Parts: sequence; structure tokens; C-alpha cells
Amino acid sequence: MLLAGAVATLVFCAPGYPGAAGDAQPFLDAFAVAVAQAAKWPAGSLKATYDATEEGGLAKLATPEAALALVPFPFFVEHAVALKLAPLVQADVTAVGFKEHWTLVAKKGRVSGPASLSGYSILSIAGYAPDFVRGYALADWALPADVKISQSAQVLSVLRRIAAGEQSTALLDATQMGALASLPFAGELQAVKESAPLPTAILAVVDARVPKTQVAPLRAALLSMSGSAANAEVLANLRLRGFVVPQLPPAPSRP
Repeated sequence: MLLAGAVATLVFCAPGYPGAAGDAQPFLDAFAVAVAQAAKWPAGSLKATYDATEEGGLAKLATPEAALALVPFPFFVEHAVALKLAPLVQADVTAVGFKEHWTLVAKKGRVSGPASLSGYSILSIAGYAPDFVRGYALADWALPADVKISQSAQVLSVLRRIAAGEQSTALLDATQMGALASLPFAGELQAVKESAPLPTAILAVVDARVPKTQVAPLRAALLSMSGSAANAEVLANLRLRGFVVPQLPPAPSRP
């Protein structure tokens, strides 16, 4: 595809996280140019786009020009099979790293184990990805069948309602968990379960739309990008420090 002169698209999709496509576009454009140069692709052969919704990201990734995707690990877990996502590199995210813990937070004294979650809701920015919540974030907890998993980006509101006694819990990423102690009602909340360290975000090839001969050079280019001062600035504008070789956890066993 690339050798034939077509333009490939890198789709950034981060459901629920703040940011508008228009605000990010100049930084996305600079990143696409830097990646193409590092990989020695023809000028103009890579463009980038952003979507902050699961539905919008899936629509963009379904287009034939979508060759690469940079997505949070929960999105990767939920859609890797359907979209035929092949992990290329793992993102090292500023102030988070290339791995992070997810933490289940409840009202203090309410939740002592998975059985006590019966009738509860688990609210999370990753709630659109129930396979991630059950199979990775809460991997060794057999959740009751009536637990409801839902997406919510309104973390402060969710935590306030939990502190007030709502029958819900919040599954927080590393950044959200780091801010928990600063809340005036933090004393009413309790961390009841922490995940193993999990990938923060994955840059993947979509449906083998990058020719096999281009995959290894592209991976090498991405892994070395942070070594250039100019490229390090391009990465920093997207809250990235660089990329590492993928370190994916084993897939959970199915019952």
C-alpha cells in the first residue's frame, strides 16, 4: 500500500479522556511527519487523526486507509480481535510510564472481596471494555454475575457519589488514583483491589495494512524516536516519552 503511493492513517483513539481533535491536530500532524521520516517512508505517506469516543474511533479504524492505531490498553483488549490489531510498540506515557496499575475504589468498609460486589456497579473510564475490567484489571476476582460495568469519564462526580453511599465502585487508572488523596472526602473511600502492572497504551498495525517488509523498520524507528531532541519534543506534545517493545500480559483463560 505504502509503496503504491497511498496515504496511510494513524488513528489515535482514547475513549473518555479529555482532549479535542481540533486542538490536537497540529501535534498529530507533526508526529505523523516525524514517524514517516524516521521510518524512511515517502513524505506525506502518513497522516494522523484523533477521536475521543469509542464509536468514532471504531469508525475511523474501519476505513481502508487506517493502517495504525494508538489506543489505551483497555481499547486494545476489547477490540484487538475484531480489528485485527497486531501490537507494534508500547507507549511510554508522560507521568505514567509504559505500565500502570488500575485500582478499584469503594466506600470505606463496604467491599471486602468479589462476593460483596453483588448488586454493585463498577464505573470507570475503561467501562466500555468489560473484558479488560473482568479479565485484566480484576483478573483474580470472580465478579458476581449481577455486577454492572459502565463507562464514566466523570470521575470526581462518581467518587463523590460513592463516598455518599451509592452502591457503586470506581475503577481508576494511575493518574486518577494519584489524585484521590487530594479530595476532601478521600477519607470516606478505600482502595480495595489493585491490578498487576498493565500496559498503558499500544501502537498497533491494523489488519496487516502495513506491508510485512515495512513492519520491522517502522518498529525500529518508533523505538528510537526519543533519542532525537526534535522528536522528543514532538512526543512530549502528545504526552509521550517514547516507545518500548510490547510487554503484554497473557490473555485470561476463558471458562
